Amino acid sequence: MTTRSAHAKTPVRGDLFDCQCPTRQLLDRIGTKWTSMAVKVLAQAAPGEVRFAELRRRMPGVSQKMLSVTLHNLVRDGLVIRRVEPTVPPRVHYRLTELGSSLEIPLAALRTWAEDHMAEIDYANTVNDAQVDPTATR
Repeated sequence: MTTRSAHAKTPVRGDLFDCQCPTRQLLDRIGTKWTSMAVKVLAQAAPGEVRFAELRRRMPGVSQKMLSVTLHNLVRDGLVIRRVEPTVPPRVHYRLTELGSSLEIPLAALRTWAEDHMAEIDYANTVNDAQVDPTATR
């Protein structure tokens, strides 16, 4: 297995093809649309912070709960820093860590690829769906 203890000084590279490697769970977390959107919004604000409500406004369709879960995971993974102002109600701010900033480049490439090829993917879906169900319209 390619994991390391919490006290290890030297990181050990993960192995996606090892069933026990936590790389698989990490990819599940960072590969979501909500993570990609949150990282993009925070990267645009870097090195500044973005409040929770502003993140939610800038991420159409995200529920409060899903945004909370996404941000919790990003904080837990060391990609985002959370700062709470002790006001009533509390003001919660988020910003990318250096590690989180390094994630923006590959996520941006993936977002660009998806946007550039969405029409081709839609066409392939339509063709394949029609082959499965001959009554489907093209």
